[in-house]
Amino acid sequence: MSRKNKTAPVRRNAHKTRPEARCALWLARHPGFLAAPSALAASVIELGPTTTGSLAAGTLAAGLGWYRAHPGSFSRIAAPRLRATRRRWTRYIGRSWKTSLDFCNLTVDDRRTGEILVPRLLKVASPTPSIDVLRVAIRKGQSVTTFRDAQEELASALGADAISIEKEKPRVLRITLVFGNPFDDIVPPADIPGDPSEVDLTALELGDTEYGEVWTEPLLGQHWLISGGTGSGKGSLLWNPLRAMGPMIRDRIVRVWVIDPKGGMETERGKPLFHRHASPADEEVEYDDGDGPEDIDPMLALLYEFRDRMRERQDRLRREGKRKFTPSAETPFEVLMIDELMMLTALAGRRVISEVNKVLAEILTQGRAAGYAVIAYVQEPTKDIVPVRDLFTRRISLRTGAASFVDMVLGEGARDRGALADEIPETGAEGIGFRTTETSRQPVRVRAGYSTDDDIDELVRLCTPHDDPPADTNVYHLAA
Repeated sequence: MSRKNKTAPVRRNAHKTRPEARCALWLARHPGFLAAPSALAASVIELGPTTTGSLAAGTLAAGLGWYRAHPGSFSRIAAPRLRATRRRWTRYIGRSWKTSLDFCNLTVDDRRTGEILVPRLLKVASPTPSIDVLRVAIRKGQSVTTFRDAQEELASALGADAISIEKEKPRVLRITLVFGNPFDDIVPPADIPGDPSEVDLTALELGDTEYGEVWTEPLLGQHWLISGGTGSGKGSLLWNPLRAMGPMIRDRIVRVWVIDPKGGMETERGKPLFHRHASPADEEVEYDDGDGPEDIDPMLALLYEFRDRMRERQDRLRREGKRKFTPSAETPFEVLMIDELMMLTALAGRRVISEVNKVLAEILTQGRAAGYAVIAYVQEPTKDIVPVRDLFTRRISLRTGAASFVDMVLGEGARDRGALADEIPETGAEGIGFRTTETSRQPVRVRAGYSTDDDIDELVRLCTPHDDPPADTNVYHLAA
């Protein structure tokens, strides 16, 4: 006799969680909702309403005073906590959270009780105005793949422009959501200061942050690594530092050395600004390293020269008993810019690659105290391409082609904390990226100012050094 397939009936379990038990569990997970009213009531009873009101007003005034007096520390410490609390109870509370997941088929039906089980929101962090990071405890039968298969639908349901879903530990996911674009308009290039005294080498203007503040980075005592794919806007981070240092370049307090392995396409327009410039189009240079002169690649020769001048500076400071470098026309701040590092460290000849990595490592480890800085630009920041990657002290990730590149540049876990550089659109977002600081591993979204050809011509016209360089031991010419 044939059997007909029948759907198994749903079994209603007598031990279904009661509403009062769920309420008790909820209060246990959110003790502030019980502790805060209790503390307020106790204060009114013990101290009186006037004293309680005065304490509350004083706390509010202290917070406002902190915000006005030191907005930087307030934005870094207090604002993320306040923002996370507000968003948890406006964007991700109760029925709204359940409905969003239900529409994306990310809830689970319990066949024993008939309940709809919703993945539980453990924590909401809001490190920046446009980024939320959620920790979510998933239900049995779900995995990170379950959520990734529905991530586009989930992003739409939560109103996010970009989303990243990663496994944090068994049955706990980290969901990073990016909302909107804080840079609706192109950011203008950095202003050219009028006088060297207006230049701050510890805070060079590069563009804007997503907080609406001026984005600055220190270069004195630092080395920068800037990563980004083709068309990501790396050129903006070449010209803005030069504009911010313009008067010092004009007065030779800052000297810029440029290696352009791409043949000068990006840097040729600003060549009058540079103390030294080398590209593959240049002829081979005769260099004597002590074993006799030989003709070598012009870009490698410039790198040797930069290293040799650093050694001379170190000897000079040692003889004078100075531990701190101060930029001046006699001892300029020397900046080496390498427009595409990969061409030297991975795609050149074997001997050139070996020498470049060795000399760069020496400069990056010893140059900061002597007033020598390196700014390098690269498309692929892997260890095979940039073996000295970890020696760069400041790193910026513009739009990149692989999610793994983000952590390589900004540090482990940067992408999980919101640096979705691989999700930046290919058009209309040039110069947008993420950066971290020495004081905080939390990435901040930034956009570099865009320099047109006219802006570059203005920089060359106003800041080209016209006088002869001083005759000091730091000026060195390669043998012809």
